[in-house]
Amino acid sequence: MVNPRNYLMWAFLVVFLGVAAGCAPTAERRGTGEFVDDATLTARVKTALAKEEGIKGAAEINVDTYRGVVSLNGFVDNDAMIRTAVATARRVEGVKDVVNNLRVKPPR
Repeated sequence: MVNPRNYLMWAFLVVFLGVAAGCAPTAERRGTGEFVDDATLTARVKTALAKEEGIKGAAEINVDTYRGVVSLNGFVDNDAMIRTAVATARRVEGVKDVVNNLRVKPPR
């Protein structure tokens, strides 16, 4: 006679493996750990930009991170602020590369 407890154990194992496989990273998407790491890195870069003296209006700089590569997007007042923002982001531990999409605000 088949033990119902064995069926329950195997069903649990199959469900567990399915969930674990669903959370695994692939070439197209990040795994749960990578997502959390990127979110943490984004917060650390935003904090570093906010603390940097040479960057006025750091809140207007959008920071996105994907697998350790930080993208800076938005508009700043001058070229010196762009250079300072990029250098500041590069100094944050864990940043693999910085993609600079910052632009100088057009004159009014």
